[in-house]
Amino acid sequence: MSSVVATPTTPEDLWSDVVGQPELVGALRSAVDSAVHAYLLVGPDGSGKRAAAMAFAGELLSRGLDDEGTARAVRLVAAGAHPCIDVVERDGAAINVEQARDVVRRAALSPPEGDLQVFVLDEFHLVREAAPILLKSIEEPPASTVFIVLAEDVPDELATIASRCVRLRTSAVPSAALQERLVAEGAAPEVAALAATSSGGSLRRARLLVGDPELVARRDLWRAAPTRLDGSGSRACAVADELMAGTDAVLAPLAERHEAELEAFDEVAERTGVARKGERTRLEARQKREARRVRVDELRSGMATLVEAYRDQVVDGRDGAVERFSGAAEAVQQVGDALQFNPNEALQLRALLLRLPLLG
Repeated sequence: MSSVVATPTTPEDLWSDVVGQPELVGALRSAVDSAVHAYLLVGPDGSGKRAAAMAFAGELLSRGLDDEGTARAVRLVAAGAHPCIDVVERDGAAINVEQARDVVRRAALSPPEGDLQVFVLDEFHLVREAAPILLKSIEEPPASTVFIVLAEDVPDELATIASRCVRLRTSAVPSAALQERLVAEGAAPEVAALAATSSGGSLRRARLLVGDPELVARRDLWRAAPTRLDGSGSRACAVADELMAGTDAVLAPLAERHEAELEAFDEVAERTGVARKGERTRLEARQKREARRVRVDELRSGMATLVEAYRDQVVDGRDGAVERFSGAAEAVQQVGDALQFNPNEALQLRALLLRLPLLG
């Protein structure tokens, strides 16, 4: 199954990965000929913000070019190697002060080529003390610089910068739109439906899941987990270990994709000679963060499937089912929130299974 455009040559090819966000696409495409200095795209992870930012940047940088120049620009954007697109990703927990000062410096320079450069500030909802440093540049950049800020929400630290941007929203991609795209890319309808509903509204995650031969078996394993518990720590550990092994398996196709991304980056860099110093290192760091995010997303999705066993008992009218369902849902919610900050997923899962009401 192919999940990407084989040879992107037009701006329309770049927009193909923005699924289920017609209002966002329409607003950005209509702004190409009269772009302002800064845009803020707000929405959940996986909703297409970054793909939309790159497509918008590619279309901005293609203005006025002939067909050959446009095709070159699009290929470079698709490969993440366009010299006039600077994607700023956090080095640690957030974009830090040193990074912010470097962005301010580079934003004031002339574009590497042409008359426009675009800075994409990723995961900006995590910004902290770096926000004031960037404010002036985002508020009044040179005419040759456009900022596209990506955030999952607008915390207090981002409020002032947000007020200086054109704000556009994204939402989780509807399952029907994801399923339609997956089927169009060659997936069987029943597999596409399961991948879409398990993806949390993310095209990136849906594409990963649809190529996973263990998807159905893994969902069945999570759903059956509550019936296998007996209240003992040994049984909880054994079940948790099985669930974690299945979770690790979902990373295998992701590793293959990451390797392909690195090979494509190296090929474009060698052919064009435009890759900046440290760009490959940043790509590798982004891939590590994505692997961590996929692992956490898979655990959250699995735990949601686990709760379905309790919901089924409510539907069947079993005695005490409502209380068991409420207790399970609360425990899963607490662990799901903690996963963002606690890297020891196995320990968290074992503790969760010990807390769950017994169904067996």
